[in-house]
Amino acid sequence: MTDQRVLITGSAGVVGTLMRPRLKREGRVLRLLDLAPQAAAADASEEIVTASVTDPAAMAEACEGVDALIHLGGHSRENTWEATLDVNINGTQTVLAAAQAAGIRRVILASSNHAVGFRRVDSDLPADSSPRPDTYYGVSKAAIEALGSLYHSRFGMDVIVIRIGSCFETPLPLGPRGLQTWLSPDDGARLFEACLSAPSPGYRLIWGVSDNTRRIYSLEEAEALGYKSLDDAEVYAEQLASKPAPTGPAAEYVGGPFCTAPLGVFNPL
Repeated sequence: MTDQRVLITGSAGVVGTLMRPRLKREGRVLRLLDLAPQAAAADASEEIVTASVTDPAAMAEACEGVDALIHLGGHSRENTWEATLDVNINGTQTVLAAAQAAGIRRVILASSNHAVGFRRVDSDLPADSSPRPDTYYGVSKAAIEALGSLYHSRFGMDVIVIRIGSCFETPLPLGPRGLQTWLSPDDGARLFEACLSAPSPGYRLIWGVSDNTRRIYSLEEAEALGYKSLDDAEVYAEQLASKPAPTGPAAEYVGGPFCTAPLGVFNPL
């Protein structure tokens, strides 16, 4: 039986580091691409590629023999427009072009709630809500969503875009807002597995969050692909009770504090 080879870009980042052990499966090889140094597992279940998503030749080589691609690579916070354009937008186009040329049929793109950051907080916000970005970072995520749609429509690739809320070991670093946005690492792995295995999804936009008691995002679209959340940020509510709740735009809009953060300047969570 031929192993399934899954390429993960940005594998040394926060989400990539959390997903790496959770996506290991018998009969699957993870090809892990990042600029940061990484050590491969002792067995043959991992392959390490040190490269940038902005390098066409490196991406073409990395995509050879790959069955599915999970694209996590890019700046994960606000940055200058030039850096955001180069890495997040041009980098994603480079990745998709390499995937298409290599015949990869399944692509999963990591987008963000910041692509719709200026939508008002409401219950069951549809996953395909049109973009209302809150930062240059949010604009870049809206752009990669559009690129994913283009590559599906032009080339028939199955492209699933995940608008991730916040994926950390716990929601505690985010304060009370994390009780709405958290995607637990285990739920994250369940979601990626659903995206990898769903038959002929076409182009989909889905939310990447756990089934949190206080969530404001619809899970209907993700559940249609087979996702089942088993975690809830509410178990951390008592630990967050003493933290100040967001006020003003941070409370009114999906993007939280990103909505008032200076454009082009690295920002905290």
